Amino acid sequence: MVISYERLWDILKVRKITKKELAKRAGISDSTLRVMTRGGNVSLEVLGKICGALRVDLGDIASFVDV
Repeated sequence: MVISYERLWDILKVRKITKKELAKRAGISDSTLRVMTRGGNVSLEVLGKICGALRVDLGDIASFVDV
């Protein structure tokens, strides 16, 4: 199983927020978002910052998928 961030990208599209703007709001680096874009792992701290910036729960931005 791997983590999918498709839900996060969908939220950004709906809210018309760029990844760069999300990084600024959440206080994370652009490179962290690049890792996520490629399906890489990030810490729960990072995911928590994103959830706080977007005012969503973890399940709203990430899910496990079978490979």
